[in-house]
Amino acid sequence: MIAFVSGPVAALAPTTAVVEVGGVGMAVQCTPNTIATLRVGEPARLATSLVVREDSLTLYGFADDDERQVFELLQTASGVGPRLAQAMLGVHSPDALRLAVSTGDEKALTAVPGIGKKGAQKLLLELKDKLGQPLGSSGLVGAQRGATGPAPWTEQLSAALVGLGYASREAEEAVAAVTPQAEAALAETGSAPVPQLLRAALQTLNRAR
Repeated sequence: MIAFVSGPVAALAPTTAVVEVGGVGMAVQCTPNTIATLRVGEPARLATSLVVREDSLTLYGFADDDERQVFELLQTASGVGPRLAQAMLGVHSPDALRLAVSTGDEKALTAVPGIGKKGAQKLLLELKDKLGQPLGSSGLVGAQRGATGPAPWTEQLSAALVGLGYASREAEEAVAAVTPQAEAALAETGSAPVPQLLRAALQTLNRAR
């Protein structure tokens, strides 16, 4: 198993970072939140989990070991593969997921694209004794931010776009362009889906160029 990769960031895409390790470019699948912390040419260390399939080897990257552990625990629930597990971590921090499961917060799970009401109920049952209790107050951010202060999705999306090489002004314009879509999602589910918003923002930027 590849526990982590460390080296300069060679390239960034909306869901992938290429980290140079010993002269080899390792493609690592990451959430937009993690991508937003990286910069091309700067050193990075990502905790990783290697997912082996008959026709592929996919390396998933995380900000820290705790996030990787939750990613792997989520996949012990039936019907949860690596993509859905990563989507859950793209919407909620590890502690926010622990809080949601420990309190039976069905709405928090349905905020994740691909999880419906029945799926959320099933996950709450299966994960109840696996994730444990929140480790600290920092994990509550994902569950509580939406009601107070600036919308966290705007910060995440802007940072991700800047990390991909866009100017701050371009990032601000793209965030403004997808704000109606984000507000509609917030009204419906209580959470803004950053991965989908990032794709929509990139489309507006590509049309503008």
